[in-house]
Amino acid sequence: MGATRAWTATGCRRLGTAGSAGVALGGWAVGTLPAHDPWGLWVPHGTAVSAVGHALAYGGLTVLVVAWWLYGRTGASVRDTLVTLAWWTAPMVLAPPLHSADVYSYIAQGAMVLEGHDVYSAGPSVLDPGGPGGDAAASVGGHWTDTPAPYGPFFLVLARGVAWATGGTIVPAVLGMRLIALAALVLIVWALRGLAREHGRSESAALRLGALNPLLLVHVVGGVHNDGLMTGLMLAGVLLALRGRWVTGSAVVGLAVMVKSPAAVALLFIGVLVGRAADGPAVRRVAKGLLAPGLVAGAVAAGATLLAGTGFGWLGTQGVAGRIHTALSLSSDLGLGLGHLLRLLAGTDPDPVKAAVQNLGLLVALVLIARLAWHATTGRTEPVRALGLALLALVALSPMVQPWYLLWATAVLAATASGGRAVGAVTVLSAALVYETQPSGSTPPYGFVLAALACAAGVLLLRREAREREQVPQQRGPADAAVEAETPTAR
Repeated sequence: MGATRAWTATGCRRLGTAGSAGVALGGWAVGTLPAHDPWGLWVPHGTAVSAVGHALAYGGLTVLVVAWWLYGRTGASVRDTLVTLAWWTAPMVLAPPLHSADVYSYIAQGAMVLEGHDVYSAGPSVLDPGGPGGDAAASVGGHWTDTPAPYGPFFLVLARGVAWATGGTIVPAVLGMRLIALAALVLIVWALRGLAREHGRSESAALRLGALNPLLLVHVVGGVHNDGLMTGLMLAGVLLALRGRWVTGSAVVGLAVMVKSPAAVALLFIGVLVGRAADGPAVRRVAKGLLAPGLVAGAVAAGATLLAGTGFGWLGTQGVAGRIHTALSLSSDLGLGLGHLLRLLAGTDPDPVKAAVQNLGLLVALVLIARLAWHATTGRTEPVRALGLALLALVALSPMVQPWYLLWATAVLAATASGGRAVGAVTVLSAALVYETQPSGSTPPYGFVLAALACAAGVLLLRREAREREQVPQQRGPADAAVEAETPTAR
């Protein structure tokens, strides 16, 4: 532990800022550059510059991950952590999109709403190449070009506002979407601090795992994923419900669902809080808990849809993402492998087999979520922590899994748990999954190799730190206690 104790919060802040700057500078050469930038800012610069860009991006990413890992052992204050978050975020604010082309889909879909297209029946390819959003549509990843939007009307209204304000011009449109991502980060910070206080958890530790996390910085700030907005609204709604304002909290979660639908899981656990606080017979309390938050969120969803004018097509597009195979989805991998095996043995079509295994995975996830909700109802598990575990189960068993989906569960667990296997797992996975995608947004085979190496290193470090704590219990003082509060337990 001596080497890690030598690092101060200030030293880690500077180290991480250098790493973040490397990620951003590398992104100018090898980030997810648009197909056409009329301003000439985000354009390729040749083989030599690309080689330097890759070295900067991956070197910076590794430095950032190391700085984050060390930072958790410094016993930093909340103020130090907020300052560090600002420093690490700043270099990525003006960078091109990093590690994903999704922001181009957002801009194109916003332009589609602006021009009156039905985003729930067509993809960005319907846009005029020379009109607003045309450059964004040309920059969308191939399988998303003709895919309807899986996002809710609330988010699409925000994207429409950005498309209207910028005319769909690539650089200002991406920066406009990044402003929304930064606002989401502020909301996450506010909610994390509040939830940590409600659970007697260190605010600094919660911010370190839930906001300072490299996976969040790279994919919410750098990659501009709307998962940040969904997570921020979901956390805020849960916090409000925990403080007794469940109607407002359910409404806020309803807005989160109108960004991305997985936030609906939070309504079940808000229902547990409502049922606990209700008066009267058990049946009445259970009914109120099961129905009331959903009715409030449903009213918000219906109102948002009517006000947005996009129609209720989002109800039918929630499964479109599952059509795209991602190697991080265990159920999709298992279904695909089993389907090909049966094709070789019996000549059957592998697609129905894959779909059946994916549906089975979702069914298992729903059973686990229901069990966690029951544990929360009976007092065996704290409701908000149960929500974090439920989201973790949903991500693990979904038919489509991207690295940044882990953030749904990580933020909740960061604010509600001081250690244990779940926190240790999301900490190690956060450090590993930043390597899964290239800065350009593609997913190369070596990305999984780097992620596996980072995962192995993280597990070894957690085990070593656990052994060292066990060996010197009699020497623990206030400083050690602060460090231990920041360190997930490997059990």
